[in-house]
Amino acid sequence: MEQQKYDQLKIGERGALISIVAYIILSSLKLAIGYWTGSEALQADGLNNATDIAASIAVLIGLRLARKPADDDHPYGHWKSETISSMLASFIMMVVGLQVLYQSITSIFQGGEKSPDLLAAWVGIFAAVVMYGVYRYNKKLATQINSQAVMAAAKDNLSDAFVSMGTVVGIIGSQFHLAWLDPLTAIIVGIIICKTAWEIFREASHHLSDGFNEETILSFKEIVMKVQGVEDVRDIRARNYGSNAVVDVTLLIKADMEFQEAHNVATRVETELKNSSNDVYEVHVHYEPIE
Repeated sequence: MEQQKYDQLKIGERGALISIVAYIILSSLKLAIGYWTGSEALQADGLNNATDIAASIAVLIGLRLARKPADDDHPYGHWKSETISSMLASFIMMVVGLQVLYQSITSIFQGGEKSPDLLAAWVGIFAAVVMYGVYRYNKKLATQINSQAVMAAAKDNLSDAFVSMGTVVGIIGSQFHLAWLDPLTAIIVGIIICKTAWEIFREASHHLSDGFNEETILSFKEIVMKVQGVEDVRDIRARNYGSNAVVDVTLLIKADMEFQEAHNVATRVETELKNSSNDVYEVHVHYEPIE
């Protein structure tokens, strides 16, 4: 089970590497063409992809660190490295997003905007197509290995595809004597960057503070209650370790039950929870007598 998890993390690195390569190429292309054509929206989109490079590198580093086995300093393993890296990436994205907003708003008030060359729009269309392709690949990969990190990267890829299409709309619109539409689109891109950064930070901080989905906890309890020999569930909790879940459950069993049978009940509970989801990595079962 543990080796399988490590192998899945290694496979997940492919998605991060493909995202990094795509973002490096597209970011360089957008920044260069955006500067040459005078498109602030395309430059903002290029900066957005630059932050995505950092985010993808963080995912890659997190996946690699998470594959390290448990040691004396990390008896539960290094699974949370992935989450820590995501939080660091969110800080970088927020700084760049605020910078894009500041530059775009300043540009609108300065006036004198010129409509960018249509070449910028073609670059935006090309970028949207590429990022949608990367999204489809990462989504398929995330489903295959059941990786929350790779799935999050896939959603970010899709968001970038939409941002690029929005950039195209702004550039084309500016051709109809609406030059202000280009920097306005840049502002929208900046807002999207900040929003994505906040969502990544919120999810990462939720996991690091041992937050867990309440509906999932209830589903775990329902599974436990169906196990033969379980009279009731006194307490059930769970926490995240990267893409893995560790569940702690306290059972109530009959007071006259023999020790071996009580142990068998606990083993069945552990097995049922692990079989219920690939995310459940470890289950700690404690049982107490009930009259």
